[in-house]
Amino acid sequence: MTVPATMRAAFIRATGGVERIEVGQLPTPVPGPTDVLVRVELSSVNHVDLFVRSGAYCTPTPFPFVIGRDLVGTVAAAGPGVAGLAPGDRVWCNSLGHGGRQGAFAEYAVVSAERLYPLPAGVAAEAAAPVLHGAATAHVGLFREARLAPGETVFVGGAAGAVGSAVVQLAAAAGAQVVATASRRDVQWCTESGAAAVIPYDAADFDEQLRAGAPGGFDVWWDNSGHHDFERTLPLLRQGGRVVLMAGLGAAPVLPVGALYVRDLSLRGFAISNASVSDLAAAATVINSGLASGRLRVRVRATYPLTDAAKAHAALESGSVRGRILVRPS
Repeated sequence: MTVPATMRAAFIRATGGVERIEVGQLPTPVPGPTDVLVRVELSSVNHVDLFVRSGAYCTPTPFPFVIGRDLVGTVAAAGPGVAGLAPGDRVWCNSLGHGGRQGAFAEYAVVSAERLYPLPAGVAAEAAAPVLHGAATAHVGLFREARLAPGETVFVGGAAGAVGSAVVQLAAAAGAQVVATASRRDVQWCTESGAAAVIPYDAADFDEQLRAGAPGGFDVWWDNSGHHDFERTLPLLRQGGRVVLMAGLGAAPVLPVGALYVRDLSLRGFAISNASVSDLAAAATVINSGLASGRLRVRVRATYPLTDAAKAHAALESGSVRGRILVRPS
């Protein structure tokens, strides 16, 4: 595969608003001994991408900094220390654009081989790219943090979004009973994703349905809203219950400490950006299985060309697009 000397990329020269995003030519990166150069087919926009671009999430961003985290693509070249990957292989990654690693919104991206995974045969880029970030987040939260066990009951708030859908799908596949909340228009989607019960946000008897969904209490509580009303929710947990925290960057809720320690409850906060290489590899195995079986899926609502990277960020930031947003370099 012939690799050009320059490539088109979406990048920033300083953190800030969407107006900071530029699209232009940059030198095509050169892989190191244990790196892989990937020709990018498709990427997606995640909320954490907005935080990195704006500067809200403090992380090294060597300028000009290519934005974007996830990619599906084809190996263009591999360093001499890379085994098991060759030009033409289809691959994916979900941990670029953070920690000083240049991002995925470009025609080519360099990825450390330990962060790159083979794409299952027959899986389209359009099916994989929108799943990668949410599914890895769900896996780390459910299994590393909450230590979910078969037969446990899981609450998933905001279950129709990218992360929420993945939490429902992975928890159900692991043998958990899932109670979800969503808007009425998303009830069917959440049910199809594996939720045993879905409670509309505007249900008149919302609290009654919630208690009925887990008479003995919830083992795991995962609310994607970031509101964290602990005074209301902690009493709904079973002894030893775990609350997963990964939303609400600016939230400062009241925390009834007594309810935590007298019932062995715990709050488990994490950011997928801090996940180790081994955490991501463990998630990748499950993600590839879910992609191959068709069990892992999300709803894609918009696809932008790379030239409209700023519009893609603005669409997610404003909430004007409900569903996953993809970016195509070509």
